[in-house]
Amino acid sequence: VEVVNDYFENLPKFVSAANSFGLMDGGVDAAITNFFGFQLMQRVQLRIIKEFFGEQPVGTSIIVETKNEKHPYIAHTPTMRVPLDIRNTDHVYNAMAAMLRAVHHHNLTAERKIITIACPGLGTATGRVPADQAARQMALAYRNYLNPPKRIGWNYAHERHDAIGFGGHVALEAKYPADYDPEAKK
Repeated sequence: VEVVNDYFENLPKFVSAANSFGLMDGGVDAAITNFFGFQLMQRVQLRIIKEFFGEQPVGTSIIVETKNEKHPYIAHTPTMRVPLDIRNTDHVYNAMAAMLRAVHHHNLTAERKIITIACPGLGTATGRVPADQAARQMALAYRNYLNPPKRIGWNYAHERHDAIGFGGHVALEAKYPADYDPEAKK
């Protein structure tokens, strides 16, 4: 894992931190559409219509060809249904985990493999997720991807749920009180 502060055009394959409808006209998505052309957004939306009946859920990711040799794919990965505040949710974790699974499944069958992924801070702009929270959720999804369980039981399910945390997790409230209680910021 490497943190890079650069324009996406200078990076390899990348993730589109998106909405559920493939409306790629704001933030990083707008830059992606401007770079690849409106046809990419149309291809994304056609896949959403075909595979998800018009609404791609948070927690899914699709690999879409860009028709660009240097940047052959994007992973369209919704972090929210429509632009909204997703702080104190597990949307970032779910999006990152979905993107990693999509790349994994792509690489099982595709002739051209995805080796490197450039991913923006998921949910950190429109979603208003603080960078450290987004990084924690993204890192946890990556860690869980690298270390799948040997078996699944209730202890495993509760440990995984507690590690993800957001949505009122007591330990995280203690560690990040300002994120949970506006009065704590004062």
